[in-house]
Amino acid sequence: MVSPVEERIDALDALRGFAVLGILVMNIQSFAMPMAAYLNPSAFGSMEGIHGAAWAISHVLADQKMMALFSMLFGAGIVLFCERAAKSGRSEAGYHYRRNVWLMMFGLLHGYLLWHGDILFLYALCAFVLFPLRKRQASSLFKLGIAFLAVSSIFYMLTGVSLDYMPPEAFEEQMMPMWQPDQAAIAAEIGAFQGGWLTQMSVRVPMTQEMQGLALFLWGFWRASGMMLLGMALYKTRMITGQADNKVYRRYVQLAVLVGVPLVGFGIYWNFQNNWQISSMFFGSQFNYWGSVLISLGFMSVILLLLKNGIAPALTTRLAAVGRMAFSNYIMHTVLCGLIFYGHGLGLIGQVERAGQLLIVFGIWALQLWLSPIWLRHFRFGPLEWLWRSLTYWKVQPMRV
Repeated sequence: MVSPVEERIDALDALRGFAVLGILVMNIQSFAMPMAAYLNPSAFGSMEGIHGAAWAISHVLADQKMMALFSMLFGAGIVLFCERAAKSGRSEAGYHYRRNVWLMMFGLLHGYLLWHGDILFLYALCAFVLFPLRKRQASSLFKLGIAFLAVSSIFYMLTGVSLDYMPPEAFEEQMMPMWQPDQAAIAAEIGAFQGGWLTQMSVRVPMTQEMQGLALFLWGFWRASGMMLLGMALYKTRMITGQADNKVYRRYVQLAVLVGVPLVGFGIYWNFQNNWQISSMFFGSQFNYWGSVLISLGFMSVILLLLKNGIAPALTTRLAAVGRMAFSNYIMHTVLCGLIFYGHGLGLIGQVERAGQLLIVFGIWALQLWLSPIWLRHFRFGPLEWLWRSLTYWKVQPMRV
């Protein structure tokens, strides 16, 4: 069957556009630097002057915040998709699972062939598990979301406690290559990614196996699922669609500024005071882990206040266009960053410091904010949204406006 093009919810599109652009602030680090530098900024690159400032800004405003917001939107989207399927007489379960089987396939291809930092596989897995919970009350979803978030937090802290009981040889072999690799390991990783596509596979495949394996189940699944459950709750209360009172959103902004930002800031202080020892990964990260939830809600509220009050309509309209093409724009990030940093392109991995990375991010933002509205004047969907939709409904969907 050919599915109808349902009425868009501008608030969700604008939020999705903001989130997918913001995700690039952190993701570019995984292209431009060795993998360890994403978790441990002292592992590679300068942290002095403008580069340290660039890292701090990225950490406070983007690290885990944008993925948290994107996860909430994905959770809201699960409920919205199922509501519309039921309303039109389609099988909720059938179309939901088919949709996410294809998303998982996209994630596997993306992760193994293009970039180890893929989130599509993770999101599809979460969608499989969370589907039976979609009809719960908002209060129940909120409590479950906090519980899921706590599971990941507890895993991390228990792992941190266990470090003191690891034999020194095991500690050096298992933990340090991930947190503080030696110069030979860093040079080998950079060299592989500066090679051709097949050479890159020698490091990309094991990295993707780790990201979509143990790391996913110990951390990623619980974190992403928790935020998706919060997104479901916010959708059911109509908060994430911009239908709450302005004072509610202003309260979330205040909470983000007065609690979330100081919490993340204290985490930075804690980590520097502890010289970015590996305990930073398990204990120091907890400040950002929980602070990011509050800051993501603050970002959500700022965008919704702009929309509700008609402020900066040119910007929010462009953000909504980016959001309608979020899948295509997300993969475009991989393609462009691969061409800039990997050997099949310019091969600049390891050569662009943090401030320079942000300049590249701004350039890609400008491109997508310009290109997305132009594309949508002529086509109903982004190219990958069209493909995904056609596979979901098992029928080629009309593309032209």
